[in-house]
Amino acid sequence: MSVRTVGVISDTHGLLRPQALAALAGVDAIVHAGDIGAPEVLSELRRIAPVTAVRGNNDRAAWAETIPETAMLDVGDARLYVLHDRQALAIDPVEQGVAVVISGHSHRPRLETRDGVLFVNPGSAGPRRFSLPIATARLRVEHGAVTGEIVLLDV
Repeated sequence: MSVRTVGVISDTHGLLRPQALAALAGVDAIVHAGDIGAPEVLSELRRIAPVTAVRGNNDRAAWAETIPETAMLDVGDARLYVLHDRQALAIDPVEQGVAVVISGHSHRPRLETRDGVLFVNPGSAGPRRFSLPIATARLRVEHGAVTGEIVLLDV
């Protein structure tokens, strides 16, 4: 199996910055972890790569009704689980064979490994909240192993 790269973005709130698009360029797939803000955000991301998106707590308009609250996807030999708010995690990722849990909501970028599961929050790529950084993340999937990095956007 070849190496796959997944771009991870969250909390755009309708603002898709050019720096975020540049950070996601060249990925094989994109995950949007909610609070998308506008359907155009997903359309623009789909120009780069296939998109898996979940609905965030602010995605309440009619266009967002068909977007699921959680998603499970396989990338190479790795299973990824996506939800907006990590506090709402209702599965046991280890039992489900999940390698990565992706969430947003807090606007705080973070990579953390717990019980062999990588927890990824790319932070917010949309409007700045307080003094938190503007960021996305990239995952590298190779032979079922996943590594991640936070990509701070120069805005």
